[in-house]
Amino acid sequence: MAGPGDGFRLMRGSTGFFTSGDPGIRRTDPRACRTAWYAAARAAGGRVGEFEARQIAQTFHTATIERPDGRCCALFQAYTPLVAFVDEPHDWYTDQFREAPAWAAGLGDFGFTVLSAAVLLSPLSSADTSALSAVERRQIDYWRPETVGAVLFNSWD
Repeated sequence: MAGPGDGFRLMRGSTGFFTSGDPGIRRTDPRACRTAWYAAARAAGGRVGEFEARQIAQTFHTATIERPDGRCCALFQAYTPLVAFVDEPHDWYTDQFREAPAWAAGLGDFGFTVLSAAVLLSPLSSADTSALSAVERRQIDYWRPETVGAVLFNSWD
């Protein structure tokens, strides 16, 4: 899991804004997310509730696990293999991030990095944004997100 002090770097395309000529932009396959999420549900002693692939303008897929002690919700970033945890599904996120449950560490076996709440809630000014394109910087200037998580899990249009 990525934590504070890891020198978190926002990767090109992670805002959801890029041009067709941008090299190295890839999408996180919803099928890979779903496969990892089913394994996580088994590890959590629960069952997959919903899995919703990203909607237009969203930068994330949403997944839930139903457990006897309640529901758990994860966000899979659509352009980088990053995962965040929140209490409830929403259209976008600013400061609703929470720590991942211990069983979420198994998502790493599927190539995903689970982000800590500390990283997601850290000020955008503390992140390394050098890899972002000019179009991404313009969107950040326009939308004015305050946290790393708000950049990664957005619904900017």
